[in-house]
Amino acid sequence: MACFQRASPALKEILLKLYNAEKTMEIDHHLYEFGSVEYHIQSSPSDPQYAYLSISTPLLSQGVMLSHGLSHFTIQMVKEICSDVVEIIEPTKEGYQLTLRLDFAKILNSKDSEKVISEISALQAVILSTQLKEMLLSVNTQDTYQGTYKPIKLVYHPREPFFVIRQPKKIMAVFPMRFKDKSDVIIATAFFQELMDVGNSKEWSKAPPCCWSPIPPPELTGEPFEDLSTNGGFVSFDISSRHVDDKRVDKTVWSLLNFHAYVKFR
Repeated sequence: MACFQRASPALKEILLKLYNAEKTMEIDHHLYEFGSVEYHIQSSPSDPQYAYLSISTPLLSQGVMLSHGLSHFTIQMVKEICSDVVEIIEPTKEGYQLTLRLDFAKILNSKDSEKVISEISALQAVILSTQLKEMLLSVNTQDTYQGTYKPIKLVYHPREPFFVIRQPKKIMAVFPMRFKDKSDVIIATAFFQELMDVGNSKEWSKAPPCCWSPIPPPELTGEPFEDLSTNGGFVSFDISSRHVDDKRVDKTVWSLLNFHAYVKFR
């Protein structure tokens, strides 16, 4: 698995193609990424000022899905993407969660047009990271399920889910680790031991405490067997309010989303 990129290279390429065209192009293009993310890009000479971008993306967690699919918090974050050139269109194009109208006339006149296109190309990353951010910002809530804290399974790569579990004054992030080769398991196990030692040292006291175990933590009791079947054990991080303050929350979110990739490509 490659490191999760903020801007979609393929989407950015198409938007740059529209931007660099001498005249408005006729485009009705479907773009697929990660096997389950779909973009629909439309542009027509009959409407030269605007292009339309629709996206269908799996939610990070079905357990927190609202009736319309995206929370108010996520919608607000999307609205902040270059708000002067991007507008959410209602109703959304059928089969998609969001449809955006892109004002290419304003993009062409912008001093930072390529930066604007990069930010628009990060739409799926904004949706994904905002969902996790919203969960982490609830670190001080007392939302319980039958007297215990119910794990929330998060999936942004089909074969590499992880869990977040609300606990008093912290959130626990648990990563089941799976590897194809036995040699990778040996290397990873040594790395996890090192990570646990370094992460719990005084020098790294500001980082989330880390723990590795060959067996599932008690907090995952009752989860489906297939989610707990691993050959690399379980890596857990304890995330407190200090890790999700205004200065650190985005870094914490991005580190969690890229943890699997970091381990496998280290």
